[in-house]
Formats: sequence, C-alpha cells, structure tokens
Amino acid sequence: MPNNSGIRQIVTGLMNTLNPNILVEALYLYNKPVKSKTEPVVWDEKQKNTVFNQMTAISTLAGIQYYSSSRGAMRTFYEYSSVIDNPTAKKPLPDPVFTQLPASFTVFARQKDLTFGDNIYRYDYLSAAEALLFTQENVTALNYGLVPVIGKGNLRSLMAVIDCGDSILIYAVSMAKAASMPGLSDKIGASFSNRAQAVLHWFSGRLNNKL
Repeated sequence: MPNNSGIRQIVTGLMNTLNPNILVEALYLYNKPVKSKTEPVVWDEKQKNTVFNQMTAISTLAGIQYYSSSRGAMRTFYEYSSVIDNPTAKKPLPDPVFTQLPASFTVFARQKDLTFGDNIYRYDYLSAAEALLFTQENVTALNYGLVPVIGKGNLRSLMAVIDCGDSILIYAVSMAKAASMPGLSDKIGASFSNRAQAVLHWFSGRLNNKL
C-alpha cells in the first residue's frame, strides 16, 4: 500500500468491516507526458480535474479485456457498463463530468460482467489535496456461473491516484468475503488480480488520451 495515511485509513476500515478471505493489490507508476509534468510535486488544478474525469468515465470500461487464467486467453471484462439513476429503475445516465472537483459524490452503475453476471455497483468518489480515489461496492450478489459466491456488499474495491510531479502513482485493491468452496477462492483471487491489472491498463490509456 502507498505510504499515505488517508488511503491507509480507508483500506483498513474496509478490511475491518468486511473481514475478507480474498484480497489482491496492484500498483502502477504512470509517467506523465513531458507537457504535463509539474515541479515541485503539486497538482495542477486543471490536470487534477482532467484526471478525476477519467476516473468517472464508467461507460468506457465496457469492452476492456483481461487475461482469464481459467481459459488461458484474453477475455472481455465488462460487456456493458453505464451509470444509472438508482438501483431500482436502472435508467442509464451519461458519465459525470466536472469542471470543478467535488469533495465527494456517489453514483450507481450497472455493469454486465461475463464472469459474475449483470450487477449493480455503488461508486463513492473522494478528492483530496494529495490523492483522488473511488471505492466500489456490489449492491447485488455476484454469481460464478450458477453458483452464488459473493453476497451483497461483500465485494469492495478501491483505486487511488497520487500525484508525484513527473508521474502518477495508481494503486488498486480488491477484497471480498466469498463463499468457502474448495478451489474457488484461488480462482476468484486470480481473476481479481488480472482484473485489477486490466483496470490499471484502462486508466493509463485514458490518461494517455487526455493529459
């Protein structure tokens, strides 16, 4: 975990609440384009807002690929991904775009995952001087095929972005309290690890196009 007290507090709180039996982490250092590098290590407000809007671009997760360990090949992660008005009506909405950073806000999203099915998630976003981040929580239970494996609220993910002046540190962690079945935790853990890498690849690609 990055040596950041705010992020550490949030992740520790999630772990204490969930008591997960699966936890995976990923860390990526993104080198900014020369024109976007800042010195000393401080956020440029325009740059920070641009980065934040890439984090809220939930619709662009549709179609991203990850390596499926069980199949030994690349596979689509989310077949469908959209912000919705609420978990009941599920009316699609455009991705939120901000001209000024909010301190925090919450959205719901419907995401069809080819492994865990069509589900609703809650995304909570936070912006601070030293980091931008979101947490994700499953509003509906996740199934692995026909088997229920992760109950409602038992999956939590976090992605945090920390400015380093000439680069951006991206940290992702996913944790779950999953059904205890022989071999299942290992499969889900491997899947989460590869999916975290896919999300980091998606986000760095978004930065390439916008910074």
